[in-house]
Amino acid sequence: MRIASTQYHTTMNSALQAANEGVAKAMKQLASGQRVLVPSDDSIAALRLARLSRDEASLAQYRDNIGALQARLKTSEVTLDSIKEDLQSTRDLLVWAADGGNTGADLNAMSGSLKTLHDSLLFLANSKNAEGRYLFSGTASDQPTVDASYAFLGNTQTQEVAVADNLTVPANVSLETMGTFLQQLNALQTQLAAPGVTAESAHANVQAMMDTLDQTLNSVSGKIGQLGGRQNILSTMDSNHASVSLANQQSALDIGQVDYGEASTRLNSYTLALQATQKAYAKVSQLSLFDAL
Repeated sequence: MRIASTQYHTTMNSALQAANEGVAKAMKQLASGQRVLVPSDDSIAALRLARLSRDEASLAQYRDNIGALQARLKTSEVTLDSIKEDLQSTRDLLVWAADGGNTGADLNAMSGSLKTLHDSLLFLANSKNAEGRYLFSGTASDQPTVDASYAFLGNTQTQEVAVADNLTVPANVSLETMGTFLQQLNALQTQLAAPGVTAESAHANVQAMMDTLDQTLNSVSGKIGQLGGRQNILSTMDSNHASVSLANQQSALDIGQVDYGEASTRLNSYTLALQATQKAYAKVSQLSLFDAL
């Protein structure tokens, strides 16, 4: 049976190309550690790996959100703790001011301390984050929480941050009553600073201020508790995400990791086949019809 030279060369080139592709694929698998290089290698495994990769991307984004949100909530909590301390100091002064034995000079001296605490509370209420956004203005974070006229310029809406599928956590709290409180505190401080003030004339306003302060203090303490609860949720979610991510990575290894022993054997086989084909091709190519004579 005679074989045309063209047919022979075509067959040999195909064999060489197949062997080269086999060698290249085996080497790439060994170098990357991945068994599935293209979907056609294992369509089911490729689909599962794609889903795991998508899940990992989502988990990474959720964990980034959690990290940023934890820092934001911590900043708000620390600031509210400072506000709470100032409110408690203010209450101590008011308890002292409510003593009927105080002289006018005593009350005048207390007014200076109340002014200092008032200014500190106003400053803290208008605290900003690292991005220059007001912490306690709700979603209107480009507006001061309390302006010079003691008006609340923010809102009570919350910015929800996604931390898991179908789960969001509020990123902010608002101090909607702080303006009213500071306005009342400023009025009392002005009264106590006035010449001729007496414990009797100031008693009713001091008592009213204490009632308002207690309400404000309870509100601030409640908001601190809310922030703590949210941070606990975030810590739990981050831990859950880390566990799921670890499981996904293990699954991806089980599905897509190359079997180094099998790949090495396949590389050797293709290499031997390539060498044998090259030698045979070179040998046969040197033959001619005259060699048979």
